[in-house]
Amino acid sequence: QVQLVESGGGLVQAGGSLRLSCAASGRTFSTYDMGWFRQAPGKEREFVASVWRDSSVYYANSVKGRFSISRDNAKNTVYLQMNILKPEDTAVYYCAAKKQSAPTNWSGTYDYWGQGTQVTVSS
Repeated sequence: QVQLVESGGGLVQAGGSLRLSCAASGRTFSTYDMGWFRQAPGKEREFVASVWRDSSVYYANSVKGRFSISRDNAKNTVYLQMNILKPEDTAVYYCAAKKQSAPTNWSGTYDYWGQGTQVTVSS
């Protein structure tokens, strides 16, 4: 089945940048909608950004203008470029894949999930 592996997390000072990567297995990556979610301790998982199979992109209001999602189908990889990081961005970030191309970013519509990568922003 499809496996997702995130990388690129770390400890960054407020105002800094990180780029997360998600490498996917399988032969049908280009048909998936891909998303990034995050979860802070004691909080619910929340949507961050997504890029669908038609290359349309969506962002949570909290990251719009600071984060950028992209995909490289030749590498089976989706990226999340995070700029002007804030302490409230601190969370475990998860990559997710959706097969059905449902017109929603609700986490329940995503079929496959990575193990997560920790992002910590200090002030």
